[in-house]
Amino acid sequence: MNMNKTLGIDEVGRGPWAGPLVVGAVLLGDTVIEGLTDSKKLSRTKRELLAAQIIERAAAHGIGWVEPAEIDDLGLSEALKLATRRAVEQITVPYHEIIIDGTINFLAETGKGPYVTTMKKADLLIASVSAASIIAKVARDDYMAEQGELYPQYGFKNHVGYGTANHRKAIEKHGVTPLHRRSFAPIAAILGDTPMPKVPKQQSNKRTGDEAETAVAEWLGVNGFEIIHRNWKTKFCEIDIIAAKQGRYYFIEVKHRKQSGQGGGVAAITPRKLRQMRFAAEYYRKYAGILDVDAVLAVVTTHSMPITIDGLLEIS
Repeated sequence: MNMNKTLGIDEVGRGPWAGPLVVGAVLLGDTVIEGLTDSKKLSRTKRELLAAQIIERAAAHGIGWVEPAEIDDLGLSEALKLATRRAVEQITVPYHEIIIDGTINFLAETGKGPYVTTMKKADLLIASVSAASIIAKVARDDYMAEQGELYPQYGFKNHVGYGTANHRKAIEKHGVTPLHRRSFAPIAAILGDTPMPKVPKQQSNKRTGDEAETAVAEWLGVNGFEIIHRNWKTKFCEIDIIAAKQGRYYFIEVKHRKQSGQGGGVAAITPRKLRQMRFAAEYYRKYAGILDVDAVLAVVTTHSMPITIDGLLEIS
């Protein structure tokens, strides 16, 4: 595997209720850029700095966009293929192979399909894929921030189109915009086109919990948090998400509810659970040598499917 000639591909914006789907493609060539990793693990400032370096120094890069109306017309699977093709078409220098983050070859129906390797967590393992994830996320976040100025009542700069509680309230109050994906079930339900979907019976609690944690990690990243760890575990304790912002560490419990009326995450934090969270946080602080930093315990409640995030609440 010649990494110098590897074209890395990753997407961002698969799950939001509004905004485009964006795919990044990067060929680093001989360029080495320090700090590349999954874009969701980086603070917004770090992502922006790295994106600028990637665009300036990489051998080639491309960004493929698919607009909300196209997603509605094509469906998400076909939209992913289209965005990938659009990104790859911008790469005009030679490469030997393509690595796509995930398990689906979005180029399978093209002549480039045989040269593709799909890989889970490639955005953590392969530098060119990390770079692709970073430029795609920064491009999309910047675009949504610009749209936030056109539609200030929706808060697009903060949630970049994801299904937060405030986003839902804005839609219910002001209606949908051209940015909204009308074919997505939550938007259709708000518009009265279809009933709100229920969690499929076959979906396990673990899978739902994993999806909730992923959604929360993405939401934290959008809001300026740096994700330090996800699912940090020892034989004594575990923490769903450890994040940092402005020098402060947050030890976060993610609580998912099937429906919004089942009570917030704090309701699930029993005295016993709170003791466990405090123990885990102190254990990690000693382990990481950060006893002198400001630290808080917090909970993020999510509900429904697709995931809706109710916000972060500090509990100590």
